[in-house]
Amino acid sequence: MKTNERRYELIVWDWDGTIMDSTPTIVQCIQQACRDLDFPVPEDSIASYVIGLGIHDSLRRVVPTIDPKHFPTLVDRFRYHYLAKDHELDLFQGMRDLLENLRNQGFMLGVATGKPRRGLDRSLIHHRLEHVFHGTRTADESFAKPHPGMLLDLSDRLGVPVRKMLMIGDTTHDLQMAQAAGVDAIAVTYGAHPADALRSANSLACLDNVEVLGNWLMQNLYQNSQVPAESSKAS
Repeated sequence: MKTNERRYELIVWDWDGTIMDSTPTIVQCIQQACRDLDFPVPEDSIASYVIGLGIHDSLRRVVPTIDPKHFPTLVDRFRYHYLAKDHELDLFQGMRDLLENLRNQGFMLGVATGKPRRGLDRSLIHHRLEHVFHGTRTADESFAKPHPGMLLDLSDRLGVPVRKMLMIGDTTHDLQMAQAAGVDAIAVTYGAHPADALRSANSLACLDNVEVLGNWLMQNLYQNSQVPAESSKAS
């Protein structure tokens, strides 16, 4: 039987590929922006790997050979394509109920994302999730991942020590950010980075879908629960 003493007080989420099913769209928009400007078009694996780093860092990595003076135009083309599809994106199935359930249980919720502030706010409003999160940080108002800045900012702003925080993300950038901040982390495999890369990184668990994620949280958010040493998969 669980006690009322929580192992974590603040659960921080990545957005793209963790809460919102946006990885394929972001990959397509990066590739189309490169085609528009006759730049080398990255393969899916390369375009998905940079998701979460912040748009400028991402595009520098996928087309490192182009003249830096062209990056503003490339960013503009990416945003053009992404905004045309942004309203079509949806949350992963079961995610809204999971977030609402955690908040109703008294856990604080946060977001640390590579999205810009304008993009995150647009998504929060569109999906009617503004009321769910106690604090959010974006790459354009803090240091981009894997720097620990966003997590440390949330810790200071919400008054929660890092030892009482948990990070949930779909990329190794998320896990590296958490490790640098001294924050525990779990990985989800349904987003941008492949499961083998996530399993080789430092995390408490590597989970395959929202249902399994919810079950893990319900079993491990309290002090007397045992955090599993191995990755968990859907049965």
